[in-house]
Amino acid sequence: MSLLVVSMACVGFFLVQRACPHMGGQDEPFLSAWPSTVVPQGGHVTLRCHYRGGFNNFTLYKEDEIHVPIFHGKIFQKSFIMGPVTPAHAGTYRCQGSHPHSPTGWSAPSNPVVIMVTGVHRKPSLLALPGPLVKSNETVILQCWSDVMSEHFLLHRKGISEDPLHLIGELHDGVSKANFSIGPMTQDLAGTYRCYGSLPHSPYELSAPSDPLDIVITGLYEKPSLSAQPGPTVQAGENVTLSCSSRSSYDIYHLSREGEARERELSFLAVTKVNGTFQADFPLGPATQGGTYRCFGSFRVSPYEWSNSSDPLLVSVTGNPSSSWPSPTEPSSKSGIHRHLHVLTGTSVVIILFILLLFFLLHRWCSNKNNAAVMDQEPAGDRTVNTGDSDEQDPQEVTYAQLDHCVFTQRKITRPSQRPKTPPTDTIVYTELPNADPRSKVVSCPQAPQSGLEGVF
Repeated sequence: MSLLVVSMACVGFFLVQRACPHMGGQDEPFLSAWPSTVVPQGGHVTLRCHYRGGFNNFTLYKEDEIHVPIFHGKIFQKSFIMGPVTPAHAGTYRCQGSHPHSPTGWSAPSNPVVIMVTGVHRKPSLLALPGPLVKSNETVILQCWSDVMSEHFLLHRKGISEDPLHLIGELHDGVSKANFSIGPMTQDLAGTYRCYGSLPHSPYELSAPSDPLDIVITGLYEKPSLSAQPGPTVQAGENVTLSCSSRSSYDIYHLSREGEARERELSFLAVTKVNGTFQADFPLGPATQGGTYRCFGSFRVSPYEWSNSSDPLLVSVTGNPSSSWPSPTEPSSKSGIHRHLHVLTGTSVVIILFILLLFFLLHRWCSNKNNAAVMDQEPAGDRTVNTGDSDEQDPQEVTYAQLDHCVFTQRKITRPSQRPKTPPTDTIVYTELPNADPRSKVVSCPQAPQSGLEGVF
């Protein structure tokens, strides 16, 4: 009888435990944020409260002093979309599931979820040391730095909802830096990374994200082959094409050059060739400088997982590009400049010669004019009227030239014996020109009368 009572008590206790679970670990709901706990300012985030008891209703609340009014007294079902977010939304959140058997009607608080709002400060920079191509099982250092005196840095990988890695920055030469060690490298660690900075008094209000940095794991598949056409040694300015090929059915081939950043790498889709190989051609254009190249193969479904590297290929360029071949980016511009210089030089020479010729002609014209004026001005001793021979000649019209430096006119005059008795008021010099044309030009210029001078010298 006593054994039966004990058995019934145990069964009853078990039923009570199933109906009224403890307000402990099993009674706690689980809160998650999708797609990420890192939300850009003005963006949206979905908060989901999972409760294993089967009840879908839940409430949300924020733990810090800055509360979100929409949460007060609100009951949500399955999920809640929060946004557009502002810096006031940054903080720690918890949820409680509806539980009719609890004294308060709600479950215990969920796990904390920290929502961080980005875009509040200027973005930092992110780089990979020694480089973004990391062999399997090796380690890479992701360095986040900023000239803003950020004391905290966070590293986040795209597509991961877990909390980002957090480090306190160290000050070096006026720059705050934090080094995140990633490795040993596996497929799960490859992907796109960004980093953020925050200030100590507002740790959940982050800067704008850094530029994305792709971390690729290499060495997972068979290496392809790399060749150069027309060959690894070319003349400067000669077109070069690198071909990456393999019998493995890679979807994409990637070409990298030693010493250059990830952004300079080229990627092309593979094309099936007749001999059963999968190949991609990388036209590099006119060769200007050499370098060491490698190529990798990958599949579309796993873009961050690459094959082993091909054997390195050294491309050498001979000749002087500046003397033998034009630069691939400046041929037309330079030749055009030279053509314009030749045209401008020829035009300038023609203009200068024309100016010199015009100056020479003007100079000759002025010299001839001055000589003519000097020849017209005879000495005073020669400016007398020859009357000794005129009396012996028959009376006829004689042409005289009146010389002066003023106006040239034509005048027909008679011999002195036929002139009027009254002398003219102007002082005039006459010279008899025998056998002259009566229509020849005569110089005439009136002058003011002068005392003591006669009309004829």
